[in-house]
Amino acid sequence: MGKILVGTASWTDRTLIDSGWYPPEAKTAEQRLRYYARQFPLVEVDATYYAPPSDNAVRAWVERSPAEFTFNIKAFSLLTQHPTRPAALYADLRDRVPSDRKNLYARDLPADLVDEVWDRFLVTLQPLARAGKIGAILFQFPQWFPIGSANKKYILECQRRCAPLPVCVEFRNRTWMEDRNQRETLDFLSSYAVPYVCVDMPQGYPTSIPPVVAATANLAVMRFHGHSDRWTSKDIHERFGYRYGDAELREWAPRLRELAEQADTTHVLMNNCYTDYAQVNARQLADLLAD
Repeated sequence: MGKILVGTASWTDRTLIDSGWYPPEAKTAEQRLRYYARQFPLVEVDATYYAPPSDNAVRAWVERSPAEFTFNIKAFSLLTQHPTRPAALYADLRDRVPSDRKNLYARDLPADLVDEVWDRFLVTLQPLARAGKIGAILFQFPQWFPIGSANKKYILECQRRCAPLPVCVEFRNRTWMEDRNQRETLDFLSSYAVPYVCVDMPQGYPTSIPPVVAATANLAVMRFHGHSDRWTSKDIHERFGYRYGDAELREWAPRLRELAEQADTTHVLMNNCYTDYAQVNARQLADLLAD
């Protein structure tokens, strides 16, 4: 069985800080990351989806974490075909985009500007890469990204642009994992060694992906989004505010061990980020897997 790393999709959420999970002496960003990294070997940086990280932030992540610690980085929204606020772009590029648009899409922007965003985003991550601390760059594609040749080509473009940094892909359009397409999707990803991100999430919605557990590369990734009955809420804490019960996690443990049999390394990330739900569940799951 390959190595299993368990962590959470955030360590800076305000509700987590307010929950009391951090000890009283962990008052600064540096102290919190150092404390988190003593509890778990892996974290996912979600803030990079909303805006590219600064050079100083990335260098701080390197300096404040142990040598063996792993960061998964969520790709910037512009690069995953999501809407992006003009203010989230690099400051010196903003005068090149329409000022009257609430949201921008890569398809509407000059190709050289999009290339520049790609280059800067990846260059900024180089200190993490040189330290051997990047697990993967997560490309979470939107619900309007269905299975098809053009979108398969774009996935491979993302992989090519990021190389040699590994990528992993998560879908929110159900056509990829419908019964009629599931084998095609997994075979496509396997043929190019692109890790598929398995998910546990609410079912019955247009964005719902079934909880298929499969490895398509040497890295396997599993993300737990919870089962909130407010999945369509615009309030992110209502969407992800779900605490897994012990029985649910016990059912998942053997499935995760089976996933780890198919890969060299398996990343398990709790994305139910509200108060300390993710951290508590991650510790429970890590203990179950250790047993």
